[in-house]
Amino acid sequence: MSDTSADIEAAIAELADPVRAAGSARFFKTGPGQYGEGDRFIGVTVPQLRAVAKRFRGVDAATVDRLLASEIHEYRLAGLLLMRAEFERSPDDSTRRGWVDQYLAALAEGRVNNWDLVDASADPVLGAWLVRHGDHRRLVELAYETDLWMRRAGIVGTFAFLKHGVAEATLAVVPVVIDDRRDLIQKATGWMLREMGKRVDRGLLTSYLNDHAPQMGRTALSYAVEHLEADERAHYRSLR
Repeated sequence: MSDTSADIEAAIAELADPVRAAGSARFFKTGPGQYGEGDRFIGVTVPQLRAVAKRFRGVDAATVDRLLASEIHEYRLAGLLLMRAEFERSPDDSTRRGWVDQYLAALAEGRVNNWDLVDASADPVLGAWLVRHGDHRRLVELAYETDLWMRRAGIVGTFAFLKHGVAEATLAVVPVVIDDRRDLIQKATGWMLREMGKRVDRGLLTSYLNDHAPQMGRTALSYAVEHLEADERAHYRSLR
């Protein structure tokens, strides 16, 4: 029996584009000292990866694990796309819990280690699981981690709750990360606050900003106020 992960990798490799790979390496900051240092790209787009993942739906956890162990960024992303698909297709909570545990292990092991990987998985796998059980504490725990990707997963995972009209998870996580000035934490924090205002209650957003805008970094604040009126944006920015 063939190794399914090898088949998936071969299907992705057929789509490789060296020019795009070089551009991706720059875009995802893979240089020395940058957040994606050492990551390797072969130049395959997300729509192409989604198409490959669709062809291979029904894979087992071991196949996903081998993809997540790869040094190639696109193989890891394909593994996460397949994990999401299998999580959503799972027939029961026991199976879903297995995928969530595998996801948390991969996150802790540093295999979900760039912002696109986190953003493709934290909300639809971990966040979706926690919404099902009405408990956001695991996201708060991740937000307390110093690791960039674990912390971002804690923030972005709250998106699943916002999609269901629930703001408590976001409001519990944001105070934990509000002083973190790393760009990718700033962007995620402002993004979730903005979505809270759009999807749940605009008043919750403005109330939060009234109390905390002076504490926020410029990037987080800029993202958070993006859909407010021009005079409101100017007001909150003036509070820093």
